[in-house]
Amino acid sequence: MNDQIGDNLTIDHVSHSIGGFGGHAFRRLTHISMFTIPLLYYQSGNEIASYVDLNSQQFVSLVCITILLIEAIRLKSGVVIIGQREYESTQISALAWGALSVSLVFLIVPEQNYDGLKSGMYGMPLIFGLTFVDPLMGEIKRQKKDIKMAIIAGLLCSYSIWLGCSFWLDTPLIISILLAPLTVLGELPQVRYIDDNATMILFPLAALMILLPFV
Repeated sequence: MNDQIGDNLTIDHVSHSIGGFGGHAFRRLTHISMFTIPLLYYQSGNEIASYVDLNSQQFVSLVCITILLIEAIRLKSGVVIIGQREYESTQISALAWGALSVSLVFLIVPEQNYDGLKSGMYGMPLIFGLTFVDPLMGEIKRQKKDIKMAIIAGLLCSYSIWLGCSFWLDTPLIISILLAPLTVLGELPQVRYIDDNATMILFPLAALMILLPFV
């Protein structure tokens, strides 16, 4: 495990990104901009889906299936676009893993009996953790080569998100305290074929579904 993390710290992701530093910056900005997805879904999901005569969950499924089909075609052709990394020409991209994990949040986590954003008291922090904690930890590892600093910064950011949602959306405090570290834990394993865009959501999502019956 330590060797895997150490290897990851020595990789220059900029030089392996299509488009160099510009592609790397585009990847980071695209990643952070994903925070708007849960805002739109919980605030206006049904309204947006109604334009294609679907409900919000059907729309999420359709978008996810479309992205995965495009990803399958991309993998078949070996194409990589600006911001992607060279190794993604032969394995599922971070974008596809992110689309799948975010979709699972919308499809699995029960919406609460509130209108608007408060209905996403669980989904919002799960997705915000991915969109903000991942690039923060990634940049610290890339620039500082310091995994401990990355973990500490990630924990501070994750707890800020989860505890902030406790005050903003009434996310149960005990859930926020227990799940915030799992977002950071999801960034640490260096598994070749599963991107941290999946594990940073799937780890706390699995724990949430186990804990929900007791909340």
